[in-house]
Amino acid sequence: MDKAQIAQFGDTMLQLGRLDGRLHSSTCADIFLARSRLEGAAALAGLAGVPVDVHDLQDWIAGRSPPPRASEGLNDPISVAAVFHFAISRDEDSRDSIIRATLNVLRSVLDDRTEAEAYGRDDLAHFGPMWRFIREAADAPLSQPGLVGVAERVLELSALTETGHEAGYEVVTIDGRSLDLPPRARDRNWLIAATVPRLLHQAGLTTRVIPSLILLPKFLPPSPAALAETMMTALRKAVASGLRDLDRIERAIAASSTSDVTRRSKAPLLSRLLMTYPGLQPRAVATLLNVTPQGARKLLASVRERMIV
Repeated sequence: MDKAQIAQFGDTMLQLGRLDGRLHSSTCADIFLARSRLEGAAALAGLAGVPVDVHDLQDWIAGRSPPPRASEGLNDPISVAAVFHFAISRDEDSRDSIIRATLNVLRSVLDDRTEAEAYGRDDLAHFGPMWRFIREAADAPLSQPGLVGVAERVLELSALTETGHEAGYEVVTIDGRSLDLPPRARDRNWLIAATVPRLLHQAGLTTRVIPSLILLPKFLPPSPAALAETMMTALRKAVASGLRDLDRIERAIAASSTSDVTRRSKAPLLSRLLMTYPGLQPRAVATLLNVTPQGARKLLASVRERMIV
C-alpha cells in the first residue's frame, strides 16, 4: 500500500473502532443492531439478484405487504423470503445477548422460517445444504487476523462452492450438431457474503458482530490482496453510514419525550420498537407488549404523536 492507502486504512480502522465501541455503551445499541440486520439482509438480497430496500423489508415485517417481489415475475433466481431467512438464521447461535434479544423480537412479529416455507420452499431445498456447509467452513480458525485473513477465507469458500458436476443441457444447432452446454449455476457469493460480519468478528476487527458489514461485491477479485482492498473501500462506506445511523437513532429517541409517562408505561418501549419496525400493526404491538388490541391502538396513537423518525 502507498502512503495514501495506509492513511485511509488507519482512518477506517479508527472509525470502525469508534462504532464498535459506541455499540457497547450506547443505550440504542439494540435498535441499531436490529436495523443493521435488515440492512445486511437487503444487501444480501441485492447480491442474490433480487434487489430490495430496507423499507421493503420493514413494510413486510410490519404486516403492510407480502414479502418484497413475491408478486413479481417468476424469473427471480431466489425469493426474498428465503434470502431473509438465511440472513436471520446466521444469528441463531450468537452469544451476544442483544443480538439474540432482537432476533426473538423480530420472530415474534414475523417468523422468517414460516415465511420462507410459504414463499421459497424450493429455494430452501436448493440452497440450504450449501448454506450449512459454508457456515461450518467459515467458522474454522483464520490463517491470520485482519482483512487479509478474511479475504483469504472468502476466496477459500468461493473455491469450495464452485460446481462443475451438474448435468449439462443438450442442444442441437441449426446445422445438426449436438452440443452439451454446462448449466448456468445460480450465484452463491451472497451465501459467502452472509458470513462476512462473523468473519470480521473472528478476525478481531470488531468485538461484536455488526450484521450490516457485508462488504463483498457481486464478483470477487482474484487475489486476497485485491479483495482486501475492495472490502476496505466497502468497510469505509459502511462504517460512515453506521455512525450516521446511530447518531440519528440516538437523537430520535432523545427527542421522543417520555418524561410525562409513568414508570409502568409501555410507551418508551414501543417508541424503540417503532424506530426499528416503523408501521407496526396493533396486532403485533399487542403481542410484543402483552396488551389488548384496544390498548395497542391507543399506545400507537400516543407514541406516534411524539415520535420524530
